[in-house]
Parts: sequence; structure tokens; C-alpha cells
Amino acid sequence: MPDQLPVAVVGAGPIGLTTALGLAHYGVPFILLEEDAVLSRDTKAGTVLTRTLEVWDRYGCVEQVLAAALRIDEIGDIDKSTSTPRASVQLEELVRDTRFPFVINIPQHHLEPILADALDGSVMMEHRLESFEVKNDHVVLFVETPEGRKEIEASYLLACDGGRSKVRDALGATVSGETLPERYMLIDVVVDLDVTNARDYPYLAYFADHSEWMVLIRQPEYWRFLFPLGPDQAPPDEDGLLAKVRQFIGEVDRMELHGSVIYNVHHRVADHWSAEGRVFLMGDAAHLITPMWALGLNTGALDASNLPWRLAWVLRGWATPELLDGYEQEQRPVAIEGSGEMAEAARKYMSHQRGAVTAAGSAWATAYTRTLLGVRLDVDGEGDWSMVMTAAEPPAVRAGDRAPDLVLRGATGPTSIHELARDSFVALYFTDVRRRPDIPVNDSPALRHYVVSRWDAPLDSGLRERALFDPGAIATGRYGVPADTMVLIRPDGHIASVEPIRPGVAEDRYMAITGRPVPGLEVGGG
Repeated sequence: MPDQLPVAVVGAGPIGLTTALGLAHYGVPFILLEEDAVLSRDTKAGTVLTRTLEVWDRYGCVEQVLAAALRIDEIGDIDKSTSTPRASVQLEELVRDTRFPFVINIPQHHLEPILADALDGSVMMEHRLESFEVKNDHVVLFVETPEGRKEIEASYLLACDGGRSKVRDALGATVSGETLPERYMLIDVVVDLDVTNARDYPYLAYFADHSEWMVLIRQPEYWRFLFPLGPDQAPPDEDGLLAKVRQFIGEVDRMELHGSVIYNVHHRVADHWSAEGRVFLMGDAAHLITPMWALGLNTGALDASNLPWRLAWVLRGWATPELLDGYEQEQRPVAIEGSGEMAEAARKYMSHQRGAVTAAGSAWATAYTRTLLGVRLDVDGEGDWSMVMTAAEPPAVRAGDRAPDLVLRGATGPTSIHELARDSFVALYFTDVRRRPDIPVNDSPALRHYVVSRWDAPLDSGLRERALFDPGAIATGRYGVPADTMVLIRPDGHIASVEPIRPGVAEDRYMAITGRPVPGLEVGGG
């Protein structure tokens, strides 16, 4: 796309950075504008869930993040009044679902530079968007810079400019919902709870109590505590903060306050997320989610997973502009009734209020839900979506599900299902390779085809390069579909269709989704 106007991303927080990484991954030219002179140094979000790690893996930066983070395979749940653990969330349950069966803790002000570095310094600091105009085929941005006012033309404008979004206000979007009377206080403390004052807390633990709850988050270099402040309650001074921490963890030999912040708590969503097919709201600009169970930042990461591939397909001519309509269709209910309601129910659970969340159904289902792997999108526009997994065992996959990510063996070595779908749609044909199924050749950069079978493809079958060996039928069993079924996976790792194998089934479904026939190899792409 060398002659293409760039996509403009406004706001270099985690969602803006992730969105830019997604555009770069798909070869879409972009500019990333940040009004401040430096990235945020505030004490903010600190826990990243598995689904976000998968997004960063697709965009090529997950290992850099993991190198600076603390990995966690258990989410604790402790009754503060009795100091007794309740059923914790065991993330080892996910080993057959993802290559990342854990969550991580990393402070946001440590995370943002890592994501920015992965963009090779392409963040334009001190570039403040003042206004914009939507034209027939592009957007004009009016930007204040250290060199003066500039006009920048962009193909699309993606607003990742936070809860006070100027772009959202300019669109006339109404934000509805509620701001809670209580506030949350987040404090970082340097204290030894590993050796001298060993507590053996899980690195992420929720202390529930009807009078005052608290969340404990072990960061790579210190401990973080989150607790509520009453509507009229003045924030404690430093001695008061440290005394509050002792109420939960007991006496320790030494403790030092490292930082603190107070913020309001919202459950508010914009009534529309786009305008004229050229401007889109993302992250906090679209939805403000109560920061319980790490559902704020991580819900925004779902936005940054959903929109970039759609833009790439449209800009390459592989899809009609109507493909972009699916972004709001799929992500808005997740934010309103999914993450928002789940976070609010979790808050009530922490304080033993009515309306609290209940168990998801099994240890596996709870782990699947709490890591956002259970997000099923409304890919068909029928209103059928979900955030919560309730089955005792993994059910057969359905359209909209995030595709379980298992390792299979291809002709040149091991690969994972998500790796196969990193840059294209992928059709998986679950069938018996010995019967020489008629699987299309891979002659398009937009759609790839592979047969999945517990039988290895013979060298004389003509299928060796398009066959994935599934020893013990582990992946076949996890997908749970009948024999001779095609599963079509989108570039964002969500399942687009589950249908019986027939000639042209994947190509037909691709065209139904994109509005365009599958392009040939001569079309190329980013």
C-alpha cells in the first residue's frame, strides 16, 4: 500500500500503541499522535490477561513484554475476615487452549515504552489533535505541534484518546452509564513478603470483605494494593496508607510507599463508535469499564484486535467498506453487557453485595472466563455473543468463539493454529487425510487451507504441504466438530464459520464476510 494515505491513531496509551502495532503488522501505513511530551508515568493498570497476550503475540511484541513482566498461573480469592482462601482460579487448566496459560503483572508505565519500542520510535510526541474534517474518501486532521499547526490527511481516524476523548465529543457521541460514588485508591509499596515476612500470597489475589475489600497485585519489583474510598472519605496520608496495608497483610519489619493514585470508577459506554465510515472510537474513548478483574485495559485490547485487520482488508481491496461495520457490531455489546457488567458484578462480589458473580461452572470454565478466552463475538449479526463460559468441559467450537490455539505439525515443523491465522483467514478441514480429500491449493494471501488429521499425509498424496498432523487427535477433540467439517478462522483468531465440507465452502463464506471474492496470489498485499 505504498501510495495509501496513513491511518491516523490518536493517543499513545496501551490501546493506541497496540492498534498501531496491529496496523504495522498488516502493512498498513499509519501515524500515531500523542499530545504529551513523554509517555504516561502515572500509576495505572497493572494486570494483562491471556487474550491480550495472544493479541501481542500476533503483533510480534509479546516476548518483549513477558521479559519485563511477572507471570502468574493462579488468581487467589481470600476471605479477609477469616483469612481463609476460597477457590482460586487455576490457569493451568488452559494448557490445551492457549500457548499462554497464565496472566501477567506489569505496571502500565513500564508497559508503554516496550510497546512504543516495538514500533521503532514512530510515536509522534507533542502532536495534539485540535479538530478534524471528514471528507468523502479521507479525513483531514488539524494538529498542533512544536513546529506549529499542521494539516495531516489520513485515510481513517482511530480515536484512542481516552475517557475525555476530544474525537468522541466532536462526533457528538453520548456517553451513558454511571460513575460510582466511591473511588478507588491504588498504592505501590516496597515490602518483603517473600523472605523476611513470607506470606505466600498468590501474585494476584482478591481479599473480599463486606466492610472493605482489597486487591493485592505482585508487580515485578514491588507490591500493589487497590481498595475503595467512600464517597466523602478523604484519602489517607502516607502513614494511613501503610496502616491500611497492614490491616490486610499484618505486621512487617519494613515497608515504604512507592507511589499512589486515586481515580473515579465508571461503567459508561458511547452510544455510537464510528462516523461516516472514517472515524472510529476505541478503548476508553468508546467505553469506560470498572477496573475489576483487569477488564479495563484488556477490553480495549479486544478493540485493537478487531479493527486493524478489517482496515487492512479494505485498504488492500480484499473487502468492501461494509466489513468495518462489524467492529462496532461485535465490540460494543462486549463492552456494555460483557466486560462492564462482569466488572460491576465482580465489584459486588468483593464487597459481598447482592448481584455478585457466581462460579462459571467448573475450574476450566472459570479460568477460561477470567482470562477473556471465553469471549464469543457476534460474527453473524444475530445478537449471539458471550463473555462467560459455563460448560463443565470444553464444548465444540461455534462461530464467534476465539479459536483454541493448539500446536500441530506441518510439513516443515510445528506450528500453532493462531500462527497459521496470523496474516490471513485460515480454513481448517477436520477429516481423514488418507482418503485424499479435495482441499483447495494455497494460491491466495487472504485465505489459506489446511487439512487436520491424526493420520500423517503420505508423500504421494499431494496434500503434504497442506496437511497438519494431529497426534492423538488432540486438536480435533478440542474443537469437537463432527468429521468432515470446515472451521474458518479470521485473522484476529475468532471463528467465522463452522460448516460441513463441500466444494468451495471456505471461499463462499469468505466472500459472504468480506463482500469480495478471494484474491489471487498476483494481488499481493501487506
